[in-house]
Amino acid sequence: MTNQLNNTKTMSNLTTKDFFDQAGVKKRFEDLLGKRSTSFITSVLQIVNSNELLKNADPTSVYNAAATAATLDLPLNNSLGFAYIVPFNDRKANKQLATFQLGYRAYIQLAQRSGQFKTISATAIYKGQVSAENPLTGFEFDFSAKESDEIVGYAAYFKLLNGFEKTIYMTKEELEKHGKKYSQTFKNGFGLWKDNFDAMATKTVLKLILSKFAPLSVDMQTAIITDQAVIKNTDTMEVEYVDNTQPTTQELQASQEIERVMTHINKAQTLEDLDDVDFVAAVYEHNLIDALEAKKEELKTAKK
Repeated sequence: MTNQLNNTKTMSNLTTKDFFDQAGVKKRFEDLLGKRSTSFITSVLQIVNSNELLKNADPTSVYNAAATAATLDLPLNNSLGFAYIVPFNDRKANKQLATFQLGYRAYIQLAQRSGQFKTISATAIYKGQVSAENPLTGFEFDFSAKESDEIVGYAAYFKLLNGFEKTIYMTKEELEKHGKKYSQTFKNGFGLWKDNFDAMATKTVLKLILSKFAPLSVDMQTAIITDQAVIKNTDTMEVEYVDNTQPTTQELQASQEIERVMTHINKAQTLEDLDDVDFVAAVYEHNLIDALEAKKEELKTAKK
């Protein structure tokens, strides 16, 4: 993208409305959205005016969040649930900032646009619906076996046109742990994780399965990089994760697989149950090997 703000005022004393009234800003959104630019800018200003914290946010951060939504062609409408501009109090800088956040519907939308997915979905899993689990092949579910309205976890699934398919599942406890680890607002008892856990949990399993296993289009890469961030530069995708420490894809994959394998080891009832774990343990972490050998000794002793 060509930066249209070279000749645009960026003084912090500008209101967001004044900032968006500048010629460079209007030209940028016209380039991105064409005739829809005026209505898009109007929706941004309505969002800002309806939120006291966003009214005081740095206009540049609001602009960058809005420009990213426009680049991805996602509506900024809270009722639609695709993309949001969310205020964040940066205590270090002593100012209010706007962060860009995606809803789970955005990830489904972007996957569909890529033209590589036959199907993609995510859902809550209720007590009794997990029918089988394996750290290598994944989970299986029996949706007719629902025992109660208690949600025990969330699952995401996709299948590509070339036949590749993948499922991931996280328990409710794992998702709460994930939220507390990567969201300061969750730790402090407020924010989207607290206000709408179901939506954030659904988004998390979708984001993880896509970032770990799916072919990533340019738009999907942009979405994953900018989600939950203050965007400093829309041209270079320079971002700051003010509310979390964003894990790398490799870290996400390793941590998830380690937890799965440890669960499988702990639940093993026979030595045969451990036959498919050795390779994974060797690849991911030495302490898995220690846990595996200890479990084998325990089962051998019990067998005697």
